[in-house]
Amino acid sequence: MKSSQILPLLLSTLLTLPQITPTSAAPCAITINSTQILAIAPKSASCAGAPEAADGECATADQAAPAVSKAFNKYGITSKAEQAAVLGLIAFESGEFVYSRNHFPGVPGQGTRNMQSPAFNKEYAASLPALADRFESVQDNPAAVLDLLLEDLAVDFGSGAWFLKTQCSDSVREALQTGSEEGWEGYIVDCVGTEANEERKGYWADAVEALGN
Repeated sequence: MKSSQILPLLLSTLLTLPQITPTSAAPCAITINSTQILAIAPKSASCAGAPEAADGECATADQAAPAVSKAFNKYGITSKAEQAAVLGLIAFESGEFVYSRNHFPGVPGQGTRNMQSPAFNKEYAASLPALADRFESVQDNPAAVLDLLLEDLAVDFGSGAWFLKTQCSDSVREALQTGSEEGWEGYIVDCVGTEANEERKGYWADAVEALGN
């Protein structure tokens, strides 16, 4: 073959090769494991000693971990500082995942793992398409709304992530994302609306350490 014929042949071959286009890497899924949960809520190792009042409510670390992971992925809680704040909150509010309903003093309709008020539970339930048909008929019954939210552990444990995503201001979240104690205090006081006491801070500090902030 003459050299003058080689170049056109090579070009023709290259043009017929399949084109490979770069693809963007899929975002890494957020995974919280049971070891991390146990470091924050050691009582969640087992429900064997749960109080009788918590019958049907107690969840173990093995159950909590995938539910929390799903919630963080769903609501885009990618900051470890925010994850730690939410985990510390739900561990404290639920007695380390023993309770999903308010027993003390026993407010009807108050619950999920961050012990949301009935008003927030109503808003949370309204945001979930899977509950839409049944929610419409019970939306004015706080206890029935809570019953819906507690049917699925991912929904039950997802309330803290939903609350952060939908109820906290950008300024609160930006401060929280710094990982500072002041940012955490702002989240507890200005968004959750309660006292940033030493017991709450202990759960938060354990969560920060467990997640490697």
